[in-house]
Amino acid sequence: MLRLEWTAIYAGLNILILLVLAVLVVGGRRKHKISLGDGGNEDFARAVRAHANAAEYIPAGLVGILLLALLEPATPLWLFHSAALSLTAGRILHGIGLHTGVLNAGRMLGMMLTWLSYALIGGGLVWAGLSQQL
Repeated sequence: MLRLEWTAIYAGLNILILLVLAVLVVGGRRKHKISLGDGGNEDFARAVRAHANAAEYIPAGLVGILLLALLEPATPLWLFHSAALSLTAGRILHGIGLHTGVLNAGRMLGMMLTWLSYALIGGGLVWAGLSQQL
């Protein structure tokens, strides 16, 4: 399978994560009758933050993964998949962790995996860019 096909799979999974989190927010709005903001409801505020946090991290991560795929000769396959898998797993774990509790292992591990993916993507892109010039 080509890297662009893998990129489509990772992008699709991350978009579905955003969709699930958005559906949870809409369901919370209906359940708690909150039309704007979080209504001071702590459970609903966590659902809103889970979606917002994913919306903050997923787009840049997917752009980076796409660029790693396009720079295929300069980026090793292990780096591409490590970055994409850690982003996806991190977003799943963080979303579940934040939705179910304030501070827990899922939330912390999810954030660490997301930051790992950002470090891999950022470092890989800098490496790929510089290696083309050398």
